[in-house]
Amino acid sequence: MGKRFALVSLGCAKNQVDSEIMSGILQEAGYREVPRNRADILIINTCAFIDPAKQEAIDTIFDAVRARAAGDSPAGQKILVCGCLSQRYAAQLPKLIPEADCFIGVDRIGEIAEIAAACQAGTQEKVYTTKVSKLVPDFGQPRALMSPPHYAYVKIAEGCNHACAYCAIPRIRGGHRSRSVQNILKEIRHWLKRGVKEINLIAQDTTYYGVDARNGDSLAGLLRAINALPGDFWVRVLYTHPAHWNRELIDAFAECKKVVKYIDIPLQHIADHLLKSMRRKTDGDYIRRLLRDIRQAVPGIGIRTTFISGLPGETEEDHAELRDFIREFRFERAGVFPYSREEGTPAAKMPGQVHHATKKRRANELSMLMAGIADDIGQHLLGKRLRVLVDAPGLARGPWDAPDVDAAIHVDPALPVGEFAEVEIEDSIAYELFAKGAAPED
Repeated sequence: MGKRFALVSLGCAKNQVDSEIMSGILQEAGYREVPRNRADILIINTCAFIDPAKQEAIDTIFDAVRARAAGDSPAGQKILVCGCLSQRYAAQLPKLIPEADCFIGVDRIGEIAEIAAACQAGTQEKVYTTKVSKLVPDFGQPRALMSPPHYAYVKIAEGCNHACAYCAIPRIRGGHRSRSVQNILKEIRHWLKRGVKEINLIAQDTTYYGVDARNGDSLAGLLRAINALPGDFWVRVLYTHPAHWNRELIDAFAECKKVVKYIDIPLQHIADHLLKSMRRKTDGDYIRRLLRDIRQAVPGIGIRTTFISGLPGETEEDHAELRDFIREFRFERAGVFPYSREEGTPAAKMPGQVHHATKKRRANELSMLMAGIADDIGQHLLGKRLRVLVDAPGLARGPWDAPDVDAAIHVDPALPVGEFAEVEIEDSIAYELFAKGAAPED
C-alpha cells in the first residue's frame, strides 16, 4: 500500500491552516508528499463560502477524477474531499460525485491518517462529518507550513456567532470557540523559534476572541501578551468585525510596537437599511466614527476593507452613498465582490434581488474608484522609507500588505529572503510599489 500523498488547499488562510494540520498528521504517520500525478492519496480541501468558491472546488474534484480515468494519475489513486464543501453538502455529495472516495467535514481532519488508510484498504465510510462543528484549534496537532518559512497563520478561534443574512459560515463552521491565550502563545513561540518573522492572527471574527470564554480574555489582551514576547517580528490581525472594536483594542494597536499598523475590517456596506437587513450590528454613523477614531489614535494606519455590491434591496442611491463613502475615507487596501445568493441564508429569500449585470457593473465602478485611490496613495509614498519583509527574490511586503491578499513591493533582488529590510520607494502603479534597486519591469 503506497504512502504518497498530495494536498490541494482551496480558499482562504483559515482553510490553509486546516490543510497544514492534515499534511503534518500524514507526514507524522509516514506518508510522503509528492506531486498530484504521483500520489496514492489526493486530498482536496475545499471552500464553500460563495458560488465561485464552490465552483472552484467542484472543478478541482472533477479535474482529479478525469486525470485518474485518463491515466495521468495512478489508477488506484484515492480522492478525499475535505473541508467546507463536505461539511455543507454532506447529504448530497456522495450522489452528485460518486467518483470521490470519501467526504470529510471540518471537525474530522484530525483523523485524516486513519481515514486515508481506510480508503486504501477499501473499508472507509463514504462520509465523515459531524452535524455541528465544535472543534477548537489546538497547538497539539502536527502541522507542516504551506507558506514560506518566514510567516505563519495562527488560528485564534474557530466558528462564528454572527448571523449575517448573506453568510453561510455559521452553518458550516459552527459557533465561535476561542483558544486559550496560553495555547496560542505556545504556538507562536514554536514558530518564532523556527525563524518565523510574521505572525498572522486569523479567525472568522478575530475581534470576538475571548468573548465566549467569559474569563477576561480579549484580542487586546492577546496582542499585548504577544507583543511582550522576545524577538524581532511582526504581528498582523486579519478578519476583524466592526461591531466589536472598542477603545481598549484601538489602544493596543497604537501601543504594541510589534503589531503592524494595518487593520483588516470588512465593512460590506455603508447604507443603514442594508446594514440592518444584513444583520451587521452597525450603522453608517458608527462605522464613520470608528474609522475616524482609529485613524486619529494610530497615525500611519493602513486600513483594508471589503464591500459587497448588489446586496438585496440595494438601490442606485445606496450604491452612490457607498461610492461617496469610499471617496471620503480613501482606504489603503480595498476589494469589492458582487453579492452571491447563497441557499439557506436569509438574504437569499429577500425581495429586491439585484440583477447580475447590475451587480457586476456596480462592483466594477467601485473597483475602478479604489484603484485610482490606491494609485494616489502610492504616489504620496514616493521618497519614503519603508520597513519590508522579503518574500522572494525581488518581492517584499510592507506593513500594509498581508500575505496572499495584498500587493507586492518590488525590491532589490539581492535582499535576503525571509528577512526585514529598509527600502526607499521610488515608483508606484496602483497597489504595487517599486523600491530603489528593483529589477525593471519587462
